[in-house]
Amino acid sequence: MNGALKHWAALLVPALIVLVLDQVAKHWVRATLALGETITPIEPLREVFGITFSQNTGAAFSLLPQAGDLFLLIALGMVIGILIFYPRMAADNWATRIALGMVLGGACGNALDRLTLGYVVDWFLVRIPNVLANVSNFADHAIVIGIGVLFLLSWRAKPAQSTEPSDLPEQ
Repeated sequence: MNGALKHWAALLVPALIVLVLDQVAKHWVRATLALGETITPIEPLREVFGITFSQNTGAAFSLLPQAGDLFLLIALGMVIGILIFYPRMAADNWATRIALGMVLGGACGNALDRLTLGYVVDWFLVRIPNVLANVSNFADHAIVIGIGVLFLLSWRAKPAQSTEPSDLPEQ
């Protein structure tokens, strides 16, 4: 496999895995559960974890439910931006390429829901009793993990060496 093909595979394989897992899980939830129905697959974790069918027209935590079209445009912008700037990456950025693939797959999964259903299917219920309850999906988790990895990689990166001569006097 040539270098360019390997680089694109590092983006597209994780994106495809995320997209397929996301859509299969969402299809199963829609086919199995009624809207708002919750099941507990692991009984001892009943208070903190469940699977529930939720329709989300907004962003995380169902914020801005009336802005679904805006979030669709943002997702499509992310996809286009990743595809345009991806070829410009340095050849050895494999972790960055895979993380971008996770973000790409997640953005595509949620955008596909918005285009075909008019809402995003959320199903992964996590509760911290008396503090928080959130319903999300594989796409959301892939985006958060991918962006987290990108943040950590950029935080750990060494600053680029300047090609400009230093303004400091030599000693």
